[in-house]
Amino acid sequence: MQVRPVNEPEGQAQWRAIYWRQVNRRVRNLRRRIFRATREGDHRKVRSLQKLMLRSRANAVKSVRQVTQINKGKLTPGVDKLVVKTTEARSALIDRVMAHQPWRASPVRRVYIPKASGKLRPLGIPTILDRAMQAVVKNALEPEWEARFEPESYGFRPGRGCHDAISMIFNIARPTNRRRWVLDADIEGAFDNIGHDALLTAIERFPAKELVRQWLKAGYVEKGILHDTESGTPQGGVISPLLANIAFNGMAAAVGVKHIARGDNIGKRALVRYADDFVVFCETEEDAYAAKADIGAWLQQRGLKLSESKTRVVHLADGFDFLGFNVRHYPTPETSRAGWKLLIKPSGDAIKRFRQRMREEWQTMHGQNAVAVMARLNPIIRGWSNYYRTVVSKKVFARLDSWMFDKEVRWARKTHPHKPWYWLKRKYWGKLHPLRQDRWVFGLAERGPGASLLKLCWTPIVRHVLVKGSASPDDAQLAKYWEKRSDKRHDELTGRQRKLALRQKGVCFWCNETIHNDEYLHVHHLESRRLGGSDELFNLRLMHLYCHQQLHAREKYYRERERFA
Repeated sequence: MQVRPVNEPEGQAQWRAIYWRQVNRRVRNLRRRIFRATREGDHRKVRSLQKLMLRSRANAVKSVRQVTQINKGKLTPGVDKLVVKTTEARSALIDRVMAHQPWRASPVRRVYIPKASGKLRPLGIPTILDRAMQAVVKNALEPEWEARFEPESYGFRPGRGCHDAISMIFNIARPTNRRRWVLDADIEGAFDNIGHDALLTAIERFPAKELVRQWLKAGYVEKGILHDTESGTPQGGVISPLLANIAFNGMAAAVGVKHIARGDNIGKRALVRYADDFVVFCETEEDAYAAKADIGAWLQQRGLKLSESKTRVVHLADGFDFLGFNVRHYPTPETSRAGWKLLIKPSGDAIKRFRQRMREEWQTMHGQNAVAVMARLNPIIRGWSNYYRTVVSKKVFARLDSWMFDKEVRWARKTHPHKPWYWLKRKYWGKLHPLRQDRWVFGLAERGPGASLLKLCWTPIVRHVLVKGSASPDDAQLAKYWEKRSDKRHDELTGRQRKLALRQKGVCFWCNETIHNDEYLHVHHLESRRLGGSDELFNLRLMHLYCHQQLHAREKYYRERERFA
């Protein structure tokens, strides 16, 4: 029988008693078995393992944690207006997920978010119960398709991302390569128009196919009115990106991309796809238009079509934008044998959006102190510079730092309108970076080094290492490979967290799972500061936020147990 602290609700005790390392291991092992069976062509075993995953309590527990504690939209309600915030509610949600028969999906709640172009993008927010069930189904369906997806696909897949897509483009678009004509394509209303029949046919033998059908057909509620959905996957669902990738799988084959055994592309065409965004590289302009026709015919079978106004054929000398980067050949007749040099930089639109975001943030900072400014702006600066650190960004970073200096001066003058410049300079600028001689670092000079606003130019340029071929984290044979790739992500962390991640080899002190799973991180003191513990590294451990909470809850449990013994 489980013992819980005095006055602690049963659901809370159950949630805090979960052994996350075992939960993660069970789900990971099942995913790997599904992946291996798919690669071996054992379809009967795949279905059997998928049914086991759908019934797994470990999968239900992990899925509930994902949608109620990790996902960014965890506090966004669906049409039932319910959110799950407490441990008791999470335990109850697990029980509801496990008792999901008979199932009836609820319609999604339609909301709109602004796009980079200024237009609005519709999102469909499922209920929290539907989100949890979608996470359960995703863990059963995703490893099968990870074994089948084309290597040219990089969007919304485990272990892959934007930088892998850009690195592949860097390899394909080298000046020595003959593919210099690019089909820069855009699918019109991609997520809204995917045909349900083609998608359901692709997952014909999946045990939870009827659940997927219900989510696709559930409809959406906007301004209190229920609307039917005859096509498309709702953007906002947990399983929607996976379904979109399934719908777009086969595009590379349709355009004629060919590979040799080790995965290298040997055909006349090459494709790079990130979800519904893709580019096709061809040797001639005529072939690029032929590729456009081939893809158009393939998309038509799925209820989709290319946007004529946004799809174009360009030469690499003119360049194109992709995922916020600009890819272009620049003439260098005197320094290169090919006469051209490939440079990938932050796109002009991305720079404009960053400046606009900074203008808006600085405007909201009027009346705030310098500490609030640093707390607000540093995460934005760090995130933007880390995203563009893998390409030719040094000059862009320097120009933006100069532009930011003007914003700092304006803020200081508005904050202290009656103070002279020498007073402002002494208060807010100085050598505030411990490793740099820069005298114009913004922060609080009286606090000394460390209390400063970040500069983009401090971010080192580091080339991203492209993911290997069709490699997937669900492939048990590549476990060591993925451990090494995970280690490279330590640079994304802040100073102290980076040092602890290196000392702990990239795993959480509590659950022994990777720290790079998109969960918030906390630093734990082995000996509490109130008991005299220090902030030195030997007394610190890096943990997931919720592992940290679980550790302290368990410590509290044993203290109360001793107290009432």
